[in-house]
Amino acid sequence: MQPRNPCGPEKELKVEFTDRTLTCIECGEEFVFTAGEQRFFELKNLINEPRRCKSCKIQRNLSLRESRAQGGFVKHETLATCSQCGKQTTLPFRPTQGRPVFCRDCFQHRKMAALA
Repeated sequence: MQPRNPCGPEKELKVEFTDRTLTCIECGEEFVFTAGEQRFFELKNLINEPRRCKSCKIQRNLSLRESRAQGGFVKHETLATCSQCGKQTTLPFRPTQGRPVFCRDCFQHRKMAALA
């Protein structure tokens, strides 16, 4: 049994798509998210729009394949400044903008203080 369309059987909900310009998170260049790509995303129930241009996406997929072929995965290390003490630290992830970053010592102190 198929779910009923609230608009009636003859009225299908159709969304008109137009080309949109997005900015790649890797290289910062603008790229076009075409109406056809948007339609494909909707058909596959993909909610998030693409974040990388085609060339950066291809490059990322190649590097992921290479790392898997070598038996491991790429571990990102990012240099950052601790928000509490100002000491330089290395993070095993890319920090989110607007969120504080803590060195190991400050993180442990905050964790212990929260448990107390």
